Amino acid sequence: MDVVIRNANLADGRRGVDIAVEHGRIAAIGPALPLAGAREIDADGDLVSAPFVDAHFHMDATLSYGLPRVNASGTLLEGIALWGELKPDLTQQALIGRALQYCDWAVARGLLAIRSHVDVCDDRLLAVEALLEVKRLVAPYLDLQLVAFPQDGVLRSPTALANLKRAIAMGVDVVGGIPHFERTMADGAESVRILCEFAAEQGLRVDMHCDESDDPHSRHIETLAYESNRLGLHGRVTGSHLTSMHSMDNYYVSKLLPLIREGGVAAIANPLINITLQGRHDSYPKRRGMTRVPEMLAAGIDVAFGHDCVMDPWYSLGSGDMLEVAQMGLHVAQMTGQDAMRACFEAVTTTPARILGLEGYGIAVGNHADLVLLDAADPVEAIRLRAARQLVMRRGAVIAESPRAHARLNLPGRPEQVNFRLNR
Repeated sequence: MDVVIRNANLADGRRGVDIAVEHGRIAAIGPALPLAGAREIDADGDLVSAPFVDAHFHMDATLSYGLPRVNASGTLLEGIALWGELKPDLTQQALIGRALQYCDWAVARGLLAIRSHVDVCDDRLLAVEALLEVKRLVAPYLDLQLVAFPQDGVLRSPTALANLKRAIAMGVDVVGGIPHFERTMADGAESVRILCEFAAEQGLRVDMHCDESDDPHSRHIETLAYESNRLGLHGRVTGSHLTSMHSMDNYYVSKLLPLIREGGVAAIANPLINITLQGRHDSYPKRRGMTRVPEMLAAGIDVAFGHDCVMDPWYSLGSGDMLEVAQMGLHVAQMTGQDAMRACFEAVTTTPARILGLEGYGIAVGNHADLVLLDAADPVEAIRLRAARQLVMRRGAVIAESPRAHARLNLPGRPEQVNFRLNR
């Protein structure tokens, strides 16, 4: 064996187990494995998890906050307009530099797989070329999956469809779309049909920004589910955001959820951004905006959480911490039961890994030794504390380390010095 992690807790509830790693893969899992000669890492009863996975991100825009100006209103539409102002001034060098910096942040926080949408409405496809180069550079330590995203609408923008097909030919992985941004509801539905048929012809996955509004009549997820079922795309289609579902009539949703399940369509909510951008036209009470996560889970639909934005025209905050995303999702969806909180942890680990089709993911014998040691005993505590990532392993090699969070107190009236692991 190359490495043995001793006395680890696992997200599935197993406690005090050892994990043996050999040639970059998990070779054995069990209590007190009788192994010698390997580097030993004592987890000391802390949680060892498969790495975090972000199923929805915009790496071409990340860390561009303030360029060329700040989003004064903080709205989705001003962010889209601002991105349009920024695009002519983009350079490959700057895009690559910002993306690589973000990937460093991600790795330090145990985030080792990201699905990033990349705008294809710039005829230069400059961002596509930049992120394909980033994908090549980070491949040894991070899985980067790219979505050809017609930000301005595949029918609304004259060259978007041709550019999307060029991007796919260049090596982009997934077909994207934004039907609610087309000029009419009918155009939106037509865009879903065109893009799903293209994906079916090419054998590709689909991930569409879908119904990202407060409009209860924006129902492109219904069309997406229909096309997935019609074309046999089950398990390869994702609807992202789906915030209009928050405002839909309950009777209609009772019909919609089985259609989504029948079409084999997964869903991605983006809690930090959905709660920030939606409900902007409301006075009080204000809608939360995030889609119906518990109801979709109960209907047997895969639901993941995405970060979506970090320091870009739409969102001035963020750090690449998927536990922050899970924590916001937990609160917004009122998922505070034990099983529900664990589902929120799965929404940033195993579920998005399944949606992305990651090979060899998960803590099981034979899978890649991609692991994160967290300063927490279990998934619920990890979310509560936004636990420090003590160690991040990729293919059996330690690629990031951080100290446990400790505090030392010298308190008036207390003669002894108090030392403890923070919040535990």
